[in-house]
Parts: sequence; C-alpha cells; structure tokens
Amino acid sequence: MTNDTPLRPDPPRAFRPAPLGARFWNLWTSSTLSNLADGVLKVALPLAALRLTDSPLLIAGLTFALTLPWLLFSLPAGALADRLDRRRLMLGANIARALLLGGTALALVLELGSIWPLYAVALGIGVCETLYDTSAQSILPRVVGRDRLPRANGRLHAAELTANQFVGPPLGGLLVALGAAAAFAAPAALWLVAVGALLCVRGRFGTVRSSPTTMRADIAEGLRFLWRHRLLRSFAVMVGVSNFGSNAAFTVMVLFAVGPASPMGLSEPGYGVLMTAVAAGSLLGALFASRVEGLLGRAWALRASVLTFGVLVGLPALTADPYMIAGGFFLGGVGIAVWNVITVSLRQRITPDSMLGRVNSGYRLLAWGTMPLGAVAGGLLAELFGLTAVFASMGLLSLSLLAGLVRLDDATLEAAEREADGHG
Repeated sequence: MTNDTPLRPDPPRAFRPAPLGARFWNLWTSSTLSNLADGVLKVALPLAALRLTDSPLLIAGLTFALTLPWLLFSLPAGALADRLDRRRLMLGANIARALLLGGTALALVLELGSIWPLYAVALGIGVCETLYDTSAQSILPRVVGRDRLPRANGRLHAAELTANQFVGPPLGGLLVALGAAAAFAAPAALWLVAVGALLCVRGRFGTVRSSPTTMRADIAEGLRFLWRHRLLRSFAVMVGVSNFGSNAAFTVMVLFAVGPASPMGLSEPGYGVLMTAVAAGSLLGALFASRVEGLLGRAWALRASVLTFGVLVGLPALTADPYMIAGGFFLGGVGIAVWNVITVSLRQRITPDSMLGRVNSGYRLLAWGTMPLGAVAGGLLAELFGLTAVFASMGLLSLSLLAGLVRLDDATLEAAEREADGHG
C-alpha cells in the first residue's frame, strides 16, 4: 500500500494561506516605523505645549492644526495618489516630516521654541500625513492582491496600532520628560529609517490613465463614486461622527489626566502608559478581527464595535479611576481595530484600483475631516462647561451611531462585493 501515499496531498500545505510576500513585509516595516513616529508625536506635542501654556483652547488648537489638512487637503491628496506613483508620494511625505521635526528639535535646543511655531509645524506634518496615509491605503491591493486584503490589513493594523498607541505614547512621555527637543528628534529619525524600508518595496505604483483629465474632474469622479455608493457613504459619515466625538474627548484628556491638580493625577510618563491601553486592545482586535467576524458576522461585529466607541469616549464622565478608564480604553481599542479591518477591506475590494486614491481621500474627508472640528468643540466645551461635559456628550454621540446599523446585514455587504466583482 506504500504506492498509494503520493496520491494524497499534504493537508496543511493544501490549506496553507498564500504568503504575503517580501514587498508586503517591507511596506509593513515602513508603516510600523512611521506610525511609531506618529505615536511619539501624538503625546509629545500636547505635553510640550503644556509647558508653554495651560489654556485648553490653545492646546486643543494644536490638534486642530494637525488634523485640519484632512479637511482641506484630502481631496487633492487623493487625486495626486491616482495620478502619481503612490510609493514616491509616501517617500516624499516622510522626508518632509523628518525635516520639519528635525528643524523644530534644533530650534528647541537653541531655546527658540514657543507655542505659535508649533502650530505651523503641526499643520505641515498634517499635510504630509494626508499624502502618506491616502497613498498607503491605495497601494496595498497592488502589493498583496485583493484576495489577501483582510489578512494583510489585519497585520498592518496590528503593527500600526501597536506602534502608534502602545509603544509610541509611553516613549513620547519619557522623551518629553528628558526634553522636548529629544521628543521631536526621535520621530524625525524614525521617519528617515521608514524611508529606507519603503525604498525596498520594488515596483511601480502609478495607475494607467486612458486619457488626460484635470485635477478637478478627477476629484469629482471620485466623490461621485463614493456618494452614489450607499454603503461606503454611510460608513464614511459614521466614522466622521465617531472621530468628531473621540477627538473632542482626547484633545482635553491631557488636562483630565496629567498633574497633581487633575482628576486622575497622573505623571507625564503615566499618561503615556494610560494611552497604551487603547493600543493593547487594538492589537488584540486587529489580530482576531477575522475570528470576531466569523463568530458574530460582519454586521454584528460592527454594531459591537460602536458600543465600545461609546465606552472609550464616555467613561471619564463617570469615573476618574485610572484602572477603570484603562479598561474602557482597552475595550474601545478592540472595537476600533475590528471596525477598521472590516470596513477598510470592504472599501478596497469594492473600489476600482484607478479610483482608490480618490475614493479613500473622499472617504477620509468625511471620516477624518471632522477631527479638527471635534478638537475645537472639545476645547470650547471644556472652557464653558468643564471636562465632564465633554466626555458625557461625546459618549452619547458615539452611541447614537447604532441607529445607522439597524438595517445592516451580512447579505448587504456580500451583495456589494459581488456587484463590484461583476463590474470588474
């Protein structure tokens, strides 16, 4: 009977998923380093500002400047991502960010720092981030293929969220304790190393255009596709509302958490550690998003995610206990990751490659363009009504998103994917 053994394939090999490939892992490395830099800056910027001013409005204004480009520049960024080589745009964005923060670090060493130059730096970095992130999401289907997108997105989200929220924030808090110049020099160095990893992603990542068009026409085409697709439009609006609420809350979180006079009474490094709870949950959610999707189905997984958004934003209105808030942050992180893996993979699958940059940018205009508005709202509400009012109102706003998911089911999502495959 030994001659029968070759007739049966090895089961593990038969069902082994296709490898993601070297290009993906180079992209993964670059994205991880870039997001680590983002995570350091996210904590370092408000903490450095706290040494220059104690005004909630001025501190919130930095977040406004950092996120404003998503409102003003996302559409041109998407059009550029569909016109130019997406990898080259990512390289240029990271080099520019490194130069901006390197110059800021030098200015602080020379004792030339003040709150107002930080606004200009935040705005410039925000423009670069808009170009980088729009291009990064648009390049992925070309790197791994659409059949491996959920797994690739899960790996990317796990690494990005770990770096951005788990490692970056405490590192940022420690660096600020050493000196604001060190806190700005470190991300600059990380972005330069990320450039080296991205140079190893070989290939061309521009789109083939059948005829020349204007930027205005390109932007209009992408917006029409997004707005006419009910599912994509609905998700974009929902994320916009969620980001408005979360940005309003987290803009003033440093005032709630840091200092002996604050409700939580944490140190600067302690604040950084607190923020890692979101990342720990995000890491778990990104790694197990496919299992959550399989267990609950995509529609119920999205509903569960929205519930965690409300807990993440609203819990500080009920307690100042660091352990309870850390638990809420962890749960919210799980929900964020699950939502992102499901919705980003869906968007990449149903959008034609030639329009992916523009659709991503239009989506993020709706989804992320609300962040600077949320930052302003958080600062104003805190000035007028106190910090508790910010957390309570934004928690309720986040929970209201459940109304938009009442009629959603898995059959609707599958039908959208089948329709896209038919058009392709």
